[in-house]
Amino acid sequence: MTTATTVPSHDTDWLIVGGGIVGAAIAWGLARAGQRAMLLDEGDDAFRAARGNFGLVWVQGKGLGHPAYARWTLEAAAAWPAFAAELADRTGVDVELVRVGGMTMCLDDDELAARAGALASIRDAVGIDYPFEVLDPGALRERVPQAGRDLAGAVFCPLDGHVSPLRLLRALLQAFVDAGGVLHTGTRIDRIEARGGGFVAHAAARAYGAGRIVLAAGLGNRSLAPMVGLRAPVVPNRGQVLISERVQPFLRYPTLHVRQTGDGGVQIGDSKEDVGFDDGTTIDQLARITARALRCFPLLAGVNIVRSWGALRVMSPDGLPIYEASTRCPGAFVASCHSGITLAAQHAGALVAWMRGGAAPAALAAFGSERFDVQAA
Repeated sequence: MTTATTVPSHDTDWLIVGGGIVGAAIAWGLARAGQRAMLLDEGDDAFRAARGNFGLVWVQGKGLGHPAYARWTLEAAAAWPAFAAELADRTGVDVELVRVGGMTMCLDDDELAARAGALASIRDAVGIDYPFEVLDPGALRERVPQAGRDLAGAVFCPLDGHVSPLRLLRALLQAFVDAGGVLHTGTRIDRIEARGGGFVAHAAARAYGAGRIVLAAGLGNRSLAPMVGLRAPVVPNRGQVLISERVQPFLRYPTLHVRQTGDGGVQIGDSKEDVGFDDGTTIDQLARITARALRCFPLLAGVNIVRSWGALRVMSPDGLPIYEASTRCPGAFVASCHSGITLAAQHAGALVAWMRGGAAPAALAAFGSERFDVQAA
């Protein structure tokens, strides 16, 4: 076995392992705070949730049965306008944030009632403002004239929105580097050591050292976290997506299953499949999500599909984020979630402030891995 050359632990203050949206947001937050930071990105061979997701900044439905997660999401969505404006000011990159509210289109009365009931339950639990409206078919078509006429209605939340995931990733990485951060791409970390009051992360050709380390490697956190006394029992969940040719703007509001992007293409998706690390596509799932999209927006029947892909969500056993500081190896942190777009402003702000030694956000106590030790009755 070849021994990689070790970078001295004082070479940088922070190592961030994982260059997706979660890692890039944390890295940018650290660099913005004046910390010396190095971001280690595996590269295009990684399972990139950051480049395969739906781009939603989504509040409605998040945190059913988990008020702390609902509050964390509300805080993240509220921080997004200033977050996007700062990135644009620093980098010139418009991440295409549109925050005019979002719709969940419902095919039948049972689906509409279930959705409305879930949001009412969250509103009652969080104890803070959680606005939403239940739209009947007539009210829905007043706002979205192109909506299908056999829909039961929709649930609208004014706090929802969407962005361009690729523009966001570009802006975060550019802002990080412009602030003095060091980015290494094509770097897959397969071993981490706690050594001399710091950490050494080993790749195939060399090693990287720092006083503190953040694991934001998505599905890779499952194997990396135990090396520094942490846990991230995350598993993959596949989502498949279709993209249409560019069409005239017709959809002002993002929806949970269909959204029109800034360049005019229509994104169709929201499949959920437990298929391990298979990020391919299947005809049956693509047909199913297409059928739903056509019921929601019949005008799509004449639109050409130009590409499709599958991507893997990073899912914990209960679907909530995992944020934790290591007690065995002080200075090591883990951050895993499947809502990296929605939570990006929180990751760059409140989460980084906590990692740097500030007060823990109120919601953070709900997101430690010790919750997985609780046995079901």
